[in-house]
Amino acid sequence: MKKAYLILENGKVFQGFSCGAEGEVRAEIVFSTAMTGYLEALTDKSFYGQAVVQTFPLIGNYGVIPADFEADALTPAAYIVRELCDFPSNFRCEGKLDELLRKAGVVGLCGIDTRTLTRILREHGTMNCLITDDPAKADLSSLQNLQLKGAVEAVSCREKQVFGAEDASKHVVMLDYGYKRSIVENLVKRGCRVTVLPCTSTAEEVLALKPDGLMLSNGPGDPTLNPAMVEELKKLLPHKIPTFGICLGYQLLALANGASSVKMKYGHRGENQPVKDCCTGRIYISAQSHGYAIDPASLDPRICEQMFVNVNDGTCEGVLYHHMPAFGVQFHPEACGGPLDTEFLFDRFTAMMA
Repeated sequence: MKKAYLILENGKVFQGFSCGAEGEVRAEIVFSTAMTGYLEALTDKSFYGQAVVQTFPLIGNYGVIPADFEADALTPAAYIVRELCDFPSNFRCEGKLDELLRKAGVVGLCGIDTRTLTRILREHGTMNCLITDDPAKADLSSLQNLQLKGAVEAVSCREKQVFGAEDASKHVVMLDYGYKRSIVENLVKRGCRVTVLPCTSTAEEVLALKPDGLMLSNGPGDPTLNPAMVEELKKLLPHKIPTFGICLGYQLLALANGASSVKMKYGHRGENQPVKDCCTGRIYISAQSHGYAIDPASLDPRICEQMFVNVNDGTCEGVLYHHMPAFGVQFHPEACGGPLDTEFLFDRFTAMMA
């Protein structure tokens, strides 16, 4: 295996070995604490353009299972693991992870001390990195100025898509900011027909479809970099369509209602994030993948209230609105691949439409 190097913007260098596709990558580096679900993570558009570090030491042990993909393409810019399994074992396995990364053009890096790397990211915060086969090429100034722009437009669909039975009892329009297939599957199995629209769709185009409900999907990046999408959501608010926002969709809905977002030190990524229901006090384990959060101090108590809170750090994990039938959550209730604790929120959404 060829030697390869990971260089952080603070100058720290890690030596490892190249896997997957070969090449040089500059990207924001983030870590995921999930023990399983690497296929779902690789096809989660919320990771678009990022270098993803898996904290669990062995990755790839059950190989490649296309039925578990959340999208057709792999979206991270790079994938970093401690040990990449060369001999996967699972009755559903259709290939090796190394081969998948290579075919998808995703640069991989293995043999890295991911424990030490994660400790650095937790202490100093998320930063940019360079993956290269020649550490002499490192230009730290270019890393510090690196920004990911146009992420949502890059991952959104280009034209309308329709799922579910034509005679379904409820019609949901979903604005695609980088949606996961399992969101659609959860709605369809609850008797909904789902029309997916590109992120650039206007409020008029949404209203023309006469939806019973509006789903705002997950997606990548900084929510404040999408002002045009926020403005279209503002136009929809007076129509009081039952609305459910997930991850980025939840953040954009909050911004449309006057709230503000903040960049987190290192974000929440993984399948073991505890959240508390602010009404009942019950704790749920959730799957998450985000680096920004809604500032609870910016919520207008006249129109909304905090719905969920993160048990670890107290960040806002959900908002319930009073001036319209709407709510949103920062985590992933579709839970692929993670716990099914909060899947009931889809039932709450369909009941809201009824």
